[in-house]
Amino acid sequence: MIDRYSLPEMKRIWAEENKFKIMRDIEVLVCEALSQQGKIPRSSYQRIKRKARFDIKTIQRLEKRTHHDIVAFVTNLAQNIGKDARYLHLGMTSSDLLDTTLSVQLTQAANVLLNDLDGLLKTLSRQAKRYKDTVCIGRTHGIHAEPITFGLKLALWYDETKRNLRRLIIASKNIAVGKISGAVGTYANIDPRVERYVLDKLGLKSVASTQIISRDIYAEFILTLSLIGSSLEKFATEIRHLQRTEVQEAREPFSRGQKGSSAMPHKQNPVICERICGLARILRSNAQVGLNNINLWHERDISHSSTERVIFPDSCLILDYMIKKFSEVIEGLAVYPEYMLANLVMTRGLIFSQRIMLELMRKGLERILAYDLVQRCALRSWENKQDFKESILDDKDVRRYLSPQEIERIFNLDYYLRYVSQIFRKVGL
Repeated sequence: MIDRYSLPEMKRIWAEENKFKIMRDIEVLVCEALSQQGKIPRSSYQRIKRKARFDIKTIQRLEKRTHHDIVAFVTNLAQNIGKDARYLHLGMTSSDLLDTTLSVQLTQAANVLLNDLDGLLKTLSRQAKRYKDTVCIGRTHGIHAEPITFGLKLALWYDETKRNLRRLIIASKNIAVGKISGAVGTYANIDPRVERYVLDKLGLKSVASTQIISRDIYAEFILTLSLIGSSLEKFATEIRHLQRTEVQEAREPFSRGQKGSSAMPHKQNPVICERICGLARILRSNAQVGLNNINLWHERDISHSSTERVIFPDSCLILDYMIKKFSEVIEGLAVYPEYMLANLVMTRGLIFSQRIMLELMRKGLERILAYDLVQRCALRSWENKQDFKESILDDKDVRRYLSPQEIERIFNLDYYLRYVSQIFRKVGL
């Protein structure tokens, strides 16, 4: 991923330095396990541990000649270790090193993302409570429906983010697996006890494997990342709508000195939310690649390898960036209750239509007749730009069932919001 969307902590996890450090640690741990089993001299293990160093430029130079990154890496370690290097990589295959290293990196990345989500949850919780009673119009199909509160909108985002946190916890546990089982996973040339020892030290679980760990495990992880990204895209899209000039109910932060357009000085565009929506598309594309990687030939081919060098670092970097940026958006969100109220009354009371219909039904009118009657009044109100309450009061058929006092009581916002606190409790707020 380009530096523009890479934050330091996550970037360090996917840096070559960290990858080779994990690979070196795995090689040393294997030697430690072998020495404890008496397979290699203890003194040789001690020297390997002390001398096992790598140089990235040297590895890159060796890879140009060998066309094999693991051979280049092991060769570089051997150059620094000396004669005891004959005990390196005993009974191992490249994927023992690569897959186990990838799982360590993904586990490290998952910890960062879990902290990110925890921070977003706290921010959503604060803002949902702050705007719990801020009334706004609910929309379906982009059209005014019935009143809600802005805090309730945020509370539902909080609830969805909690689900995503649970999904990531599960995926991070499932990805914490490794293998040191040899060329086709049969432990033919390495004792299974070596694998158990190494994986225990790394905090990973053993999993049955071929030459590689089955890619459905990795696909689950990257699908989880894309799902979280899609939720962020959904939230960001809502803010983009609310920031439209014709709506003006909320706006993402616009900092001092920020410019919205190179041509139009007045512009304040939802650029962060638009960026989040764009990056979510990459996450979903990467997830598709992860699914394609499940199908490999026999005990292993290498068609997955090139793609995973891209999709895992990029997806983790992207999602880390997206969560942190969206947390900033929610933290600094500008909210305009006055515009929310103006939009709420824009339809001159049409939002109370269902209540009128239900009251007519309680008076004994069949549903289809009540619906048609209220719809007639609503269309007349819309076409004539007449207040809906007046249209209802003027309609003789409605007045046969409802008195002016009963109609007046119906046009009450509190009725729609009486269960908001209950919903907040349901989602844990």
